[in-house]
Amino acid sequence: MRIHADQEKCCGAGSCVLAAPDVFDQREEDGIVIVLDPEPPTALHDAVREAAAICPAAAILVTD
Repeated sequence: MRIHADQEKCCGAGSCVLAAPDVFDQREEDGIVIVLDPEPPTALHDAVREAAAICPAAAILVTD
């Protein structure tokens, strides 16, 4: 699995951080997504898929 977050599309909602805090974080100044682990371990794949699915801006792209 590989993750890309489009910071231009991100609206700073933070739902990705709530779903997968080991993989996503937010910049303090504006809440824009930061990918902490672009190739997370298998144990986190379900949480990452959930984060991508619930992102209100559709800013997270997951490829297998």
